[in-house]
Amino acid sequence: MTQHLAAPAAPTTGTHTGWWRDAVIYQVYPRSFADGNGDGMGDLEGVRSRLPYLKELGVDAVWLSPFYASPQADAGYDVADYRAIDPMFGTLHDADAMIREAHALGLRIIVDLVPNHCSDRHDWFRQALREGSGSRLRERFHFRPGKGENGELPPNDWESIFGGPAWTRVADGEWYLHLFAPEQPDFNWEHPAVQDEFRSILRFWLDLGADGFRVDVAHGLVKAPGLPDIGAKDQLKLLGNDVMPFFDQDGVHEIYRSWRRILDEYEGERVLVAEAWTPTVERTARYVRPDEMHQAFNFQYLTADWDAASLREVIDGSLAAMRPVGAPTTWVLSNHDVTRHVTRFANPAGLGTQLREQGDPELGLRRARAATLLMLALPGSAYVYQGEELGLPDVTDLPDEVRQDPSFFRAAGQDGFRDGCRVPIPWSGTEAPYGFGTGGSWLPQPASWAGLSVAAQTGDPDSTLELYRAALRLRRAHPELGAGDAVEWLDAPEGVLAFRRGGFVCTANTTGTPVRIPAPGTVLLASTPPTDGTLAADSTVWWQV
Repeated sequence: MTQHLAAPAAPTTGTHTGWWRDAVIYQVYPRSFADGNGDGMGDLEGVRSRLPYLKELGVDAVWLSPFYASPQADAGYDVADYRAIDPMFGTLHDADAMIREAHALGLRIIVDLVPNHCSDRHDWFRQALREGSGSRLRERFHFRPGKGENGELPPNDWESIFGGPAWTRVADGEWYLHLFAPEQPDFNWEHPAVQDEFRSILRFWLDLGADGFRVDVAHGLVKAPGLPDIGAKDQLKLLGNDVMPFFDQDGVHEIYRSWRRILDEYEGERVLVAEAWTPTVERTARYVRPDEMHQAFNFQYLTADWDAASLREVIDGSLAAMRPVGAPTTWVLSNHDVTRHVTRFANPAGLGTQLREQGDPELGLRRARAATLLMLALPGSAYVYQGEELGLPDVTDLPDEVRQDPSFFRAAGQDGFRDGCRVPIPWSGTEAPYGFGTGGSWLPQPASWAGLSVAAQTGDPDSTLELYRAALRLRRAHPELGAGDAVEWLDAPEGVLAFRRGGFVCTANTTGTPVRIPAPGTVLLASTPPTDGTLAADSTVWWQV
């Protein structure tokens, strides 16, 4: 039985009303952040020990990817027990200590919640298999008879996001639905027991002191009645471009209304953040209506090319979609599921978020630094993925034998190269594991990362780390940054974005050549400094007017 611990105090600093509206939230991928016990795997003790670094960096909150008890078939997104910590990450007491330490530093903690599916080792699912066809526990999942003369065909034509059919047949002949790996059976959210269980899970973590939840696959909980065939030959290409019978169904919104009522019972402004891939930002806005979630990830921005026209279109569309529901827009450039933006911007536009080529590293870093200042100047909340403040690229040459991404081992589906953005980050020293821990690292780190470590960059005014630190200090010092829901666009040459926010102006040159513009004020910060009234190629400048 898991022990229920008392909730720690709320954060002692940064407690202004609506803190999430302009917050900078740092994503920690626990297994790759810091190793506290020397086993080569990051853990909660490692996270706790590095919280002062995050405080100094200048972020407001920390979102942690899953650390629940799990067989790790999909890096912890296959949860066996939502109220227990996986031993590889520590104990419930470690989670309690981490939350308390974060709050003492004025940092908030957002935990990852995985409600669309669980692990096939979850007690409910294991018992459903033991009890066989007709078991009432099977009603908590999507078990169906197969098609064909002997039920040998899947119940419908849905495909897994990881490739292959979204159905697996069990020994008694029935099939169960899994939109991701076979080890991740989908819950049936029409069942009252599922709804009751997750309301209880919410309260467990809120009582422990969690400041909110990032909701994994928030768009996937409800399936269309009857689980109808799609009929498309390449369903995966339709994802994010059309409403699918297993994604973005209207029924999800009543679930989140019930969750919001629970969070509103707690002090300290607890928040819900939706990971919701939808066809349009207007549909994303439905998740953050006043009685539902507080934020939703802006994947349209994450996938935008480094191009002034494209970026302006996404920025305008995002702000316009969120304004009617009164929700802040969020901005993000990288996360644990996509190619780091240093590498993405080092390659030609239009190649997507899963790349296998290093491209032009110098170009990628220059654009990434510029994109960061642009993002942090926009109204709303920004997300920073661990290591991006170090300018880390993807590791594109990992040997096949060390890869652990489940989609890598399947014939189709996601590209399978997500391990490249999950390599443990470097802290110090000239040799791997660069201060990550004393026992190596679960994925190999490149020799070139010695110069990218926290220690190597600290104090170097030209480093990417110091650029982030300076940007976050200025963002706090200048209320125009982050606040509000609009920008005032200014005339600018082709390929340049320029906007005003009160006494602040941001200019971003997305072209590969210098561009002359009249200086709108005094330079506050620049990814590459302007010279003689000329914006450097692929650069962003913050100006005080």
